[in-house]
Amino acid sequence: MTILNSASGQPLVDQEHSLHLLHRMLRIRRFEEKSAELYGAMKIRGFLHLYIGEEAVAVGVAEALAADDAVVATYREHGHAMVRGMGMAEIMAEMYGKVGG
Repeated sequence: MTILNSASGQPLVDQEHSLHLLHRMLRIRRFEEKSAELYGAMKIRGFLHLYIGEEAVAVGVAEALAADDAVVATYREHGHAMVRGMGMAEIMAEMYGKVGG
């Protein structure tokens, strides 16, 4: 793993925080993989624009935003929704066209 250092030689992000960010990225990836599986089984109708390969974008952007900053996404929004606090069940309900989504 590459560790980026500041001018003082100290890591810019400590290992604990790095693992937290990785966990968030993996959570998005697993959700998207499950979504693809369900879409392939024709459980999810309509279009499904997956966020696979872009997980670090949502996680990185979320790190730079303030809690009250707005995020607007038109498609491939699942990662952004998750890092901003929306639950996986709510997102899945939306894809299924359920009331709770």
